[in-house]
Amino acid sequence: DKATDPSIPEENWECIQRFCEQVNADTEGPLLALRLLAHKIQSPQEREALHALTVLETCVNNCGDRFHSEIAKFRFLNELIKVLSPKYYGTWSSDKVKLRVTEVIFSWTVWFPQEVKIRDAYQMLKKQGIVKEDPKLPEDKILPPPSPRPQNSIFDTDEEKSKLLARLLKSSHPEDLQAANRLIQSVVREEQEKSAQVSRRLNAISEVSENVRHMDELLENYRRQELSSADQDTLQALFQRCEKLRPLLFRLASEAVADDEVLAEILQANDKLTRALGQYRQVVSHQ
Repeated sequence: DKATDPSIPEENWECIQRFCEQVNADTEGPLLALRLLAHKIQSPQEREALHALTVLETCVNNCGDRFHSEIAKFRFLNELIKVLSPKYYGTWSSDKVKLRVTEVIFSWTVWFPQEVKIRDAYQMLKKQGIVKEDPKLPEDKILPPPSPRPQNSIFDTDEEKSKLLARLLKSSHPEDLQAANRLIQSVVREEQEKSAQVSRRLNAISEVSENVRHMDELLENYRRQELSSADQDTLQALFQRCEKLRPLLFRLASEAVADDEVLAEILQANDKLTRALGQYRQVVSHQ
């Protein structure tokens, strides 16, 4: 609270430093810190939100890999996205706070290129038109980048391919260099397919949330018999679209079985969808 106190115009660096020390000292420090910071960043008080973003950036610089691992999870990234999205707090968050949040997420795509979820979250914001263009990172306002971390090569997860590539690149034979080029291209294609899978998943989950929200509103009006014929058509179209989304979610779940966090997110979306479809059948058939 002291580090993000909105009554203080300037940052309280002593408190921010103590906060970082506490994060590093506690086993659950990064997880707990990000819960607290997410709440403060979503504050309707502009100065409190901006102070919290300064604390967040300072933690990124001083709290190491455990903290970096937590900021790269959808659980926290979604809290930042809510500040920008008009579906959540974007309608009343100040432009200054939204710009700063955009700068923070974009800077992480530069500093942590190996964190796919950060990159995909940022690309989703651009695709939805929430972020129109990449922000220009003002050097005088940006904290120095985090201490260097090993850059994850796309070959890091496959030791055999990594060794083969190293051997081919050292060769002076043209055919070996051509083989190295083909190997790089095939791995890049694999990475692009993984990225496309993530985009499909994010878009599907986002569509489920929006459709379910809209269906809930229309069903409530339907119960009161206050639904126009046009809205009844919309409700039926939403029901049909949601039915088509279910097999898509099952397919996405089968692709994500190795990632517990992602699988849980898909299953949660499926639960919302199942509930909404059940509500529709119950209300409409009853009427």
